[in-house]
Amino acid sequence: MKRFSCIAVPGGAGYVGAVLVPRLLELGYRVKVLDLFLYGREPLAAVADHPGLELIEGDIRDSAAVRRLLEGCDAVIHLACISNDPSVELDPDLSHSVNYESFGPFVEAAREAGVRRFVFASSGSVYGVSDNPDVTEEHPLVPVSLYNKYKAKCEPVLRAAASANFVPVLIRPATICGFSPRQRLDLTVNILTSHAYFKRRLTVFGGSQMRPNLHMQDMVDLYCLLLETADEPIYNEIFNAAYQNYSVAETARVIQGVFRQEFPDWPEIPIVTEPSSDIRSYHISSAKLRRVLDFHPKRTIEDGARDLIEAFRKELLPGAPDDPRFNNVRHMKQLSLQ
Repeated sequence: MKRFSCIAVPGGAGYVGAVLVPRLLELGYRVKVLDLFLYGREPLAAVADHPGLELIEGDIRDSAAVRRLLEGCDAVIHLACISNDPSVELDPDLSHSVNYESFGPFVEAAREAGVRRFVFASSGSVYGVSDNPDVTEEHPLVPVSLYNKYKAKCEPVLRAAASANFVPVLIRPATICGFSPRQRLDLTVNILTSHAYFKRRLTVFGGSQMRPNLHMQDMVDLYCLLLETADEPIYNEIFNAAYQNYSVAETARVIQGVFRQEFPDWPEIPIVTEPSSDIRSYHISSAKLRRVLDFHPKRTIEDGARDLIEAFRKELLPGAPDDPRFNNVRHMKQLSLQ
């Protein structure tokens, strides 16, 4: 059931936004996107002329751009940030400004503009390192990088703004996998699939770290559900959003099996293990999401790998895997953001 008419999506030209925005338009919502378009406008080219879409090129820290975005909107799905640990570490001051300092003013602007529902994309990485067999939403946050520290610091800012007319809901997503018009090949399943396809080997960094995974289409399904759900079950709540929890080494073996099926004439793709300084490891429980919203992901990491294989076969990602556009930190190094 549609409860809202116009959805503001800051960061809507990113990896998830480039899949979410067309889905929202397909469902009949009006959509306004605020984005710097650092990766170009191609991710939303297929819907750029849609009468229900307004694209605003601007900075999340620009109050005038934010007011323009929020005008006439009654819901927000907040995706905007400098994404992933290495990109954030490139310029900690810039990342603090974009990922944290801008957030409080944005929340207040949303309230003043009459937004009634605010969905915030936090991160499952806020748990840092945990040997708990099932990390629930009550688990202490132990962020180990600036990226997840800023995500953790944004959460209480949003929750403190809750009121009868302003319903926040916070999502801590797993690592997303699968195809997007704004493709990232620097995420666990995606990078392993890319290595297997182009380099004919699977390079595993570390291997024992536990990582939760979620398919792109399931992530988008969940955001849409959060727009359709009544206030009471989600009011100021936090939900983990994950499906399959595998170690990085297990993920590599799963993808090795996909290639065995998809390319039976190829030699077996070898798995090569390299050391890693990335200590993040956690096994997320999504029991609350199932219990409260009856949300059950439908796609697997095998589906995510096959999506990418199909995109590679059809040459939908020209320049992959070496074009910096597919790797956040490499692309950010080429920019001069302030």
